[in-house]
Amino acid sequence: MQKENIIVMLLQKNRMMKASSLNYRHLYYFWVAAKEGGVTRAAERLGVAVQTISMQLALLEKSIGKTLFAPQGRRLVLTEAGRVALNYADQIFLLGEQLQETLAEDDVGKSLRLTVGISDSLPKMIAYRLLEPALQMPQFVRMECYDGTFETLLADLALHKLDVVLTDRPTNVKSSLRVFSHELGDRAVWLFGTEDLAEKYRDNFPECLNGAPVLLPTRNNAIRMRLDQWFEVNNIRPFIAGEFSDSALLKTFGRIGLGMFHAPIVLADEMKDQFRAVPIGEMKGVREQYYAISAEMKIRHVAVEAILEARRKIMEEAD
Repeated sequence: MQKENIIVMLLQKNRMMKASSLNYRHLYYFWVAAKEGGVTRAAERLGVAVQTISMQLALLEKSIGKTLFAPQGRRLVLTEAGRVALNYADQIFLLGEQLQETLAEDDVGKSLRLTVGISDSLPKMIAYRLLEPALQMPQFVRMECYDGTFETLLADLALHKLDVVLTDRPTNVKSSLRVFSHELGDRAVWLFGTEDLAEKYRDNFPECLNGAPVLLPTRNNAIRMRLDQWFEVNNIRPFIAGEFSDSALLKTFGRIGLGMFHAPIVLADEMKDQFRAVPIGEMKGVREQYYAISAEMKIRHVAVEAILEARRKIMEEAD
């Protein structure tokens, strides 16, 4: 409530706008009503009368010449114009909240904040390597990293709660979310396991894998289909000892020898140091892909640009 009150107070002070200009107080009430799913809940959240919300919405619709809500039974739903307005309102007010938070910091102007969403299916060491160009910028970059499911992070990105999402898959072209996928490259995948498993299954790879214990990502993971296809093409039926949605958890169980697991070969040193796992054999044809997903905004974060530019150079050199 405190942040909402601050925004309303700031909007109330804006008395110098032309009569034909957009009234951001009206827009804020519309934004809350759209988020809350109706006028009554918006009034409860803002601590004002229902009539006040209704009046603000009517004035907004009159000023822009568009109907933003349409009745559907006992509730209101957004019109097409309302959905467009909501998208812009999301950007305006969430950026306003970020502005207040940034200005309240003691080191404002001295550092650059980068808020990153990291998909739980992405190896954390890969995430670090992808973010490394931002850490090498002349200006200090203060990172805030959040991990979560692909869908949850995309929703937060669309609301501009995140600057970028790092993941192992592109967005669906049919998605209603206004986001962009940027390819960051790919890496060859190998099977890793403890020394005991390596000694047992390294010879005659991959034919020796029939009945061998493996740990796999869950079926909603981007690489799972490619792993299944590799087993099928090589006529291998392993014993699936476990399935995990989180890549770090999968490797933790691999560390105790529950089964072999996949990982990009570029992380071989990290696999040995952190999970006591060594390369057993290459899964030829299987490559793990990496993407940065950004919101559709005119102003792009300079740290995100640094990440994308560094990966472009690496990919050009690889070509």
